Amino acid sequence: MNPEEEAVRTIANLMVVSARTAPKGKGIDTIVTKVLYGDELANLATHMEDVGTQIGYQFFIRDAKNIAASSACLIIGCRGAQNLGLNCGGCGYSTCKEMMDAFNSGNDDTLFKGPVCAIRMADLGIAIGSAVKTAQIHNADNRVFFSAGVAALSLGLLPDCTTAYGIPLSITGKNIFFDR
Repeated sequence: MNPEEEAVRTIANLMVVSARTAPKGKGIDTIVTKVLYGDELANLATHMEDVGTQIGYQFFIRDAKNIAASSACLIIGCRGAQNLGLNCGGCGYSTCKEMMDAFNSGNDDTLFKGPVCAIRMADLGIAIGSAVKTAQIHNADNRVFFSAGVAALSLGLLPDCTTAYGIPLSITGKNIFFDR
């Protein structure tokens, strides 16, 4: 393994730590992470192309090329149906029970499963921000991909998660995520 590959693995692991230790609503952790390398990474890229073709989103195909050229991809998801019982209405329902009733009778034909707890989505955003901050501190090129998260959920890589995003990592002489 060359130094760049070793560094990517270390950075990906540190990103997992950043996501795990990021603040969470009521201190309850519903964040799930998985790091993909090698064949798993190639499989994700192929599936992103398939999903993009199936739903007609060209950016999935563009993003898949970045995933294929990456050294690793951190997938961060959230169990967004696990509400806090606050009845805050952020999800669009008056009570957490109403949200859960809608979730349980929801449509499985959407890219993300919902409705979900707004506070859990904030937790996910904070975890993603913490992870990319760690990548940036260590000078690893990265980008947050909605498309990679959709494909990862479709592949069943994060069971019980309602929402996920992918963060591919690259350490090369030129940022592969910049001129796409």
